[in-house]
Amino acid sequence: MRGATLALGVATALAAGSACAQALDLVGGDLQKRANGILSLMGYMVTPDVTTGSLGISNGTTGNPDLRMTTLGGGFTLERRPLYLEGTLGYARYDPTFVAAGAQATRSVASDWNAYSATGGVGWDFPLARDLVLRPIFNASFGRVDSNVSITSQGGTGRELDFLRSGRLDSYGVGGSLMLDYERYRPDGEVDVELRYTNIRLQSFADSSSAVQGSADAQSVSFWSRWRAPTGGVMLDRPLRYVLEFAHTRFFGDLEGVLGFNDLSSLGAGLELDSSARDAYVTRTRLMARYKVGANVTGWSIGLAVSF
Repeated sequence: MRGATLALGVATALAAGSACAQALDLVGGDLQKRANGILSLMGYMVTPDVTTGSLGISNGTTGNPDLRMTTLGGGFTLERRPLYLEGTLGYARYDPTFVAAGAQATRSVASDWNAYSATGGVGWDFPLARDLVLRPIFNASFGRVDSNVSITSQGGTGRELDFLRSGRLDSYGVGGSLMLDYERYRPDGEVDVELRYTNIRLQSFADSSSAVQGSADAQSVSFWSRWRAPTGGVMLDRPLRYVLEFAHTRFFGDLEGVLGFNDLSSLGAGLELDSSARDAYVTRTRLMARYKVGANVTGWSIGLAVSF
């Protein structure tokens, strides 16, 4: 059915420093609020979504740091059974800058934050009509953010500075999704349409640094559609297909406005190679180019997907 989609692709600003072994205070640091923001950003990585599978954002005029996000995810229904399984792995790196002030100096130091996430989902298909199913899905996720900043030579004490030096934020998420899935497969063309609502509550837990305990609600409504049809060419004894795709996602809860937009749209086109005639574990391979647009945001990505 669907395979894993590999894509490419934020962040916010603040940081640390002082000149000698003295007490340091973050200027406007409020890492508690930052922790909630980190978890909100991780909410973009917890479910398969082509609009957020590739994000890269920077702002040279304000000095906000880059975000580079990569996700790998997909889902499928077991053959001849209504059991649906999905999974998503995500990685993001963002580089916030914090300002710390002591009795003698105020300096800014860039930090490196690396975020990792893994989410699984289990659902069940309830047929509503021919080619149409209603699919409730239970989702669970785990995420981690590691912080690294070279401020040991600056001295300073405190929970916030300890986190910036080598702290971590561990989080778990529990929630679910409700999906309407329409699949119409015919020799002259294949149609896939999905309408999905997702709500996953992300919460830090005990292993996190004490300065960054937080939570966030990751909510979204997404529409995804794909049309596949033969190009007229043949490869590997099967028709070579062209693929057209449209997706739109609206973000709610703590995801709303985090990156400066509330929704994203994606237009895609590509080719699909069918290898099912051969004795191969991978039955289809799909290469897609996508153009993405939202409020004050435009971009493009290349996606690779495989079906088993």
